[in-house]
Amino acid sequence: MMNARRNQGAGGLGPTGRFFGPGELRLAILALVAEGPGHGYQLMGRLADRFNGTYEPSAGSIYPTLQLLEDEGLVRAESEDGRKVYHVTDEGGRVAAERAEEIERLWGRAAGRGEWGMFREPEAAEIVGPALRLVKAAVKALAHAHGDPRVVERIQEIFVDARRRIEDLDPRRNRS
Repeated sequence: MMNARRNQGAGGLGPTGRFFGPGELRLAILALVAEGPGHGYQLMGRLADRFNGTYEPSAGSIYPTLQLLEDEGLVRAESEDGRKVYHVTDEGGRVAAERAEEIERLWGRAAGRGEWGMFREPEAAEIVGPALRLVKAAVKALAHAHGDPRVVERIQEIFVDARRRIEDLDPRRNRS
């Protein structure tokens, strides 16, 4: 919990802010190599996939981190088809296993950030404005109702109904 809070600061979990806290990129790359060997660009792609396109790692961050992991004896590089392919060492596998919970939290944060990636699409602007106005109207109604439980319940019903109706528009949900 403390790590999650630390990373929610100015650079934390925002859609454009810094995602990784100190040492976390190192751990993420170690985890990827522990899942399976790969050369630098493959690992960059696998890391980007974890974020559903909302984070694009650069060679300038990946390769120095791979070199650090190699220097620490956590990964080893082998030449395959003219490329350096990184493999986890026994020590690297042990470290990844010991820090499995922390790694899972990283991947959970990555998945959460990836879910927000859709807001980069131009069509999202057509939806976000009206959605925010809807929330503003609900908050305003609540404020004027002075906590009347009937108003709270009715607003909840409206939101639940609207969500269901929108979800029904998703063609993936309507497959037989």
